[in-house]
Amino acid sequence: MSSASDVVPAEACAVRVVDAEKVALVSASMPGAETVGELAQVFGLLSDPGRLRVITALLEGGEMCVCDIAASCGQSESSVSHALRLLRANRVVRVRRAGRMAYYRLDDSHVRMLLDLALAHVGHGEEGA
Repeated sequence: MSSASDVVPAEACAVRVVDAEKVALVSASMPGAETVGELAQVFGLLSDPGRLRVITALLEGGEMCVCDIAASCGQSESSVSHALRLLRANRVVRVRRAGRMAYYRLDDSHVRMLLDLALAHVGHGEEGA
């Protein structure tokens, strides 16, 4: 008969062996705390459906003004402006001013690649269903 202390949770290692070489290799390649924090912030920005619609509109439409983004996303100009402010502060989008007009676009190809990969991942899951 086994006691409660013999029960190993499913996520725990059954045998406690540490591969020191692998742990050292992985630890050395871990990004610093500041980088991990910035990465978490970017993924946090991408976790909001409204902001994702804005980013997707810019992915598909290229450079767009707030009113065109709002019309494309089915959102108010106010909510799009708020989303763009957050995205711009975190270097996800960039703005170009032409007189009184402001045109937004994705900041760089990395943002485009990240979203393309995420869309492909979600699409891959839908294909397998």
